[in-house]
Amino acid sequence: MIVHCDGASRGNPGPAGIGAQITDDDGTVLAEIARGLGIATNNQAEYTAVIEGLRRARELGATEVTVRSDSKLLVEQLSGRFRVKNATL
Repeated sequence: MIVHCDGASRGNPGPAGIGAQITDDDGTVLAEIARGLGIATNNQAEYTAVIEGLRRARELGATEVTVRSDSKLLVEQLSGRFRVKNATL
């Protein structure tokens, strides 16, 4: 499965929201997530989006997942190329 995810906040911190779409390898949409978070930082929103997307993929029976995100920080940290400096992330 592929988890496409994004999170954003208006202000940092500010009102935030997440979105995620789970597809199969052929692009068929299996699930979508969209919700507000309240007040959060942009990084908190990005991480929440990937966590919620991965959680839903697991519920759908995923055994292998590819994550797609436009957040360089998220991608680099999850791949181990950047270290995570913020303990809450």
